[in-house]
Amino acid sequence: MIQPRRIILTLLLCTITIMGIAQPRLRRPEIYVGAHAGVMASTMMFSPNIAKIDIMQSPLRANGGLVFRYAGHKVCAIQTEINYMPRGWHETIPLADGSSMDYYRQLDYIEIPLLMHLYFGKECFRAFLNLGPQIGYCFRDISTELPNTIVSPQYQPIDKPFDWGLAGGLGCYYRTRNIGIFQLEARFNFSMGTIYNNRKVDYFSQSNAMNLSLNLAYMWEIKIK
Repeated sequence: MIQPRRIILTLLLCTITIMGIAQPRLRRPEIYVGAHAGVMASTMMFSPNIAKIDIMQSPLRANGGLVFRYAGHKVCAIQTEINYMPRGWHETIPLADGSSMDYYRQLDYIEIPLLMHLYFGKECFRAFLNLGPQIGYCFRDISTELPNTIVSPQYQPIDKPFDWGLAGGLGCYYRTRNIGIFQLEARFNFSMGTIYNNRKVDYFSQSNAMNLSLNLAYMWEIKIK
């Protein structure tokens, strides 16, 4: 069964794409390549809910990647990236003796978003909105070692290393004449794939990740005569 939220997101992406295509073309396309890095907070949404997960105490982790942007129309461009994204969650586990222990789970992903980049402003200073789908693959799973007496479904190895979702960001950048672009962006990533199987016979019906990141980027323009 098709979920309503997926229909809404698909319609939203189609609308933004049509708006971008309808813009006037630039006399000379703008092509940029670069890199970005920053910090991010991540957590998981489980259903049934896990009350021991503390979203506010999610550790900050470093993320980064490579960026390619092509602008063929005014106020609209296409941007793709190859990113390292460490997801995961923090959990406070009560022990039998009345104390507690901290459990950390880190799932390292390689993600590739394909974003519609809408920008506004003057030639040197612009604000922008990024929005589009993303795919990812979990290549490493790191977690706190637990006593043998602690057993729960969320501590098991993940079932689905492949992931897909939606990314959206707001930011601004300063465009120099000779040394490139300096950019700041806040981005939210929402995973629509689950890390555990979600069939009727499985324990979790939902196991999705949410990430919030703040990144600095440097890009330089490849000028075409």
